[in-house]
Amino acid sequence: MNRNELKTLFFQMDLSNVEEKKKIIVDYNNNPYWVGYGTIETLSDGPNGYSSFKTHQEFPLEYVENMKEYKSGEYELIINGEKYDKLEMFDKTKTTYTYTK
Repeated sequence: MNRNELKTLFFQMDLSNVEEKKKIIVDYNNNPYWVGYGTIETLSDGPNGYSSFKTHQEFPLEYVENMKEYKSGEYELIINGEKYDKLEMFDKTKTTYTYTK
């Protein structure tokens, strides 16, 4: 099987039965040189296709609050590996923006 045949098979796959997944993943304070910064990744996968966007921001939680995906309420919020229903549920007192090893 050559490359063109594989490409044709890939684009003919039935994606109508793919489970829909929507996530906002926030990961911050993992670098001692960028204290207070974090990455925000927006993932969407389903019958309409796959979409991914990743950015590096100084105030990641404030950035998430202003995202249209977060405001829609359709996306699952994951902050440093823990699931949250809303950003208000996240204990911001844990967010010291200091690097600890």
